[in-house]
Amino acid sequence: MNQQSLEEIHAALVGGLLIPYVGPGALTLVPGECPLPVGPEVLVEKLTAKATVPHKIRKNLSAAAQFIENFKHRKTINAVMTAAFEPHVEPTDLHRFIASWPKLPLVVHAWYDDLMLQALAARDNWGFVQAVSQAEHLATWVHYFNKDGSKIETEQELAVAETWDTMLYEPWGSVRPEGNFLVSDSDYVEVLTEIDIQTPIPEKVKEIRKNRHFLFLGCRFQTQLERIFAFQILKRSSDKHWAVMPEKPTKNELKFFEKYNVELIDTPLAEFLGQLVQKEALPA
Repeated sequence: MNQQSLEEIHAALVGGLLIPYVGPGALTLVPGECPLPVGPEVLVEKLTAKATVPHKIRKNLSAAAQFIENFKHRKTINAVMTAAFEPHVEPTDLHRFIASWPKLPLVVHAWYDDLMLQALAARDNWGFVQAVSQAEHLATWVHYFNKDGSKIETEQELAVAETWDTMLYEPWGSVRPEGNFLVSDSDYVEVLTEIDIQTPIPEKVKEIRKNRHFLFLGCRFQTQLERIFAFQILKRSSDKHWAVMPEKPTKNELKFFEKYNVELIDTPLAEFLGQLVQKEALPA
């Protein structure tokens, strides 16, 4: 990573203008062998190990989840997803570092584990919002929670969220506290019919993102779903973002980065974290 990029990212962090967008790749920083699925490829293997799925969709997470939902039941999907993300894993250095930022208005966590939730527990004034499936919560896009995991009543959601210094937004749901998951084709179809007009995006997210930069950590954008969600969440933010991704990008990923002015930082996540932590530790 060049020094100028590091300086720009650090300046945005210090100024409270940086929004971390954390994906499943963050779990690769878990010491030893991580018992949680570290990406869609691993998760779909866990799903298909529990049910017979046609060969042509066995590696497609949302399609495989839809097949199981259709022929087994939604409860089967929830049970398998909960079991996959049930093992307790301590937050990584990355999660703890993000949670330590003095100015942290918003964190987007786009995976189903609870490590970011755990890491934020030490902060004083924060709460979180998770996407919920229309299959289980008709006409409801998200649920709001206090930092202790207690659900906020619908009529109080926006008023309570306005008081938070930090908000955790989980656009695909999470294993805790309720086991809310967007994972099947029908889950995503419901969201995609409305996402272009931003209906499923929480109002506070729309407010916070204005003039702020996103930093993608542990994310890939190989599928259209990943790209659509990322774009719709960063829509109407600043015109400069960064993605830490040492893997060789696909053509579609490169097009995505170019279109939305996302600078690719082809540095291993652990190395990038070390450089940013060192920069943060230097005297102002």
